[in-house]
Amino acid sequence: MVRYILRRLGQSALTVFLTVSAVFVLIRLAPGDPAASFAGPMATTEDLARVREQFGLDQPLPTQYLVFVRDMLTGNLGTSYSFQAPAFDVVIARLPYTTTLATSAILVTAFAAIPLGVWMARRADTRREAGVNVAGIAAQSMPEFWSGVMLLTVFAVLFPVLPASGFATWSGIVLPTITVALLQVALISRLVRREMGANLAAPYLVAARSRGVSERALTWRYAIPNSAIPVLTALGTRFAAMLNGVVVVEVVFAWPGVGSLVVRALETRDYPLIQATVLVTAGLAVLVQLLIDLAYPLLDPRVRIGKAVRR
Repeated sequence: MVRYILRRLGQSALTVFLTVSAVFVLIRLAPGDPAASFAGPMATTEDLARVREQFGLDQPLPTQYLVFVRDMLTGNLGTSYSFQAPAFDVVIARLPYTTTLATSAILVTAFAAIPLGVWMARRADTRREAGVNVAGIAAQSMPEFWSGVMLLTVFAVLFPVLPASGFATWSGIVLPTITVALLQVALISRLVRREMGANLAAPYLVAARSRGVSERALTWRYAIPNSAIPVLTALGTRFAAMLNGVVVVEVVFAWPGVGSLVVRALETRDYPLIQATVLVTAGLAVLVQLLIDLAYPLLDPRVRIGKAVRR
């Protein structure tokens, strides 16, 4: 187990490093001049040259990369051009908002999608199941920005019972959470329905049913545990994606999270802020994936991490 964890930590660190390195190169190849964004529209050529020298943008790209790697290894991710503050501190200040939104959305997804998927599997090939399946496909097809705008129109404009934006009170998290969870519930519930349907029709459950085991026991004692691993993987993957910033939803609801921060950083070509955001969110994503892998043996005793490592 220890060897497996160390191996995965090494792989995760390499993944994060390569991701940040790729972003370092790509943002510098993209059109736009951060010096011009920082100096303003009235800046002279001398002003632009001074700003480029201040931020080290006048150096060749390989030199900039070596400085970036050196600073990253020492915990210095640079100073944000826009906020004139350490980029890492700016990202960390926004991270709790994104984490809160992602956690609430994945909890709503799990508590809604799993029972719904089980219900659909137990009523497979019925009219009610077909109707719920059609509704799920419709929810899956709706863009998040459209769902967010519709929820804002109904619950913040026509019937102003919830805040339209921000996080001044806990009620402000309701509409963003529902907007994010709508798509996830549609995706996860269909996955649960497929996995549960396959397990309920498996030979071992057919044999157990012929011996008089109740449908409730077949569902909750046998079928659900055997469907847990793919469902957990899907939930973990979606949660990791949310931690990277639900950009559209955060912009629609003026949510002060990482997603809206990335949009601002891209608009101003704030290289240190973009790099710090990618580093933090990529680290969280690989951490979530590692925790999911470690949870597999708890859900299915047949999975043995030690044996997988020895192979």
